[in-house]
Amino acid sequence: MTPDDPEANPWQTVSSETKYENPWIRVAEHQVIRPDGEPGIYGIVHMQRHATGVVPVDADGYTWLVGQYRYPLDLYSWEIPEGGGPHDQAPEETARRELLEETGLTASRWDDLGTIHLSNCVTDEVCYLYLARDLTLGTACPDSEEQLQLRRLPLVEAMAMVHDGRITDAVSIIALTRAATLFHSSKEKSS
Repeated sequence: MTPDDPEANPWQTVSSETKYENPWIRVAEHQVIRPDGEPGIYGIVHMQRHATGVVPVDADGYTWLVGQYRYPLDLYSWEIPEGGGPHDQAPEETARRELLEETGLTASRWDDLGTIHLSNCVTDEVCYLYLARDLTLGTACPDSEEQLQLRRLPLVEAMAMVHDGRITDAVSIIALTRAATLFHSSKEKSS
């Protein structure tokens, strides 16, 4: 923080070194001068792809959740359709692909629910969120390493799962909350 600009970057990067890299992440260690003026290190996980999350909602107010086992957490998780795409691919294109792969759904109406930063103290991951409407059901075709379970339920029930802790995935919590607000406000305007 400086007197002229309280939002200016108070960190100084001295050097950076990649410690590990694969097609999904790159882990870098930065030698820095901290905001207190002392030397230090900062580890950053750079995501090699952007993330997307989609809340599909049909005309009856139902949504779809995807259940899958999350290896890093060693637990089963109910989530919205999510996935990643290369940085040079439009996020909405990634979201459309993931929705189709995981649920078999396509949508003719897409609403932008904004972007979020996940674990911003250790990673630069950006996630783009969407509400998908005017849905057509097709056949899901998940990636070979995914073992998914699909569940259709009222959006209000998905929100209850957010509130009582059955949904713990941050992308899902934020996207469902934003989608429910947008969906319900558009329903009120149309009535």
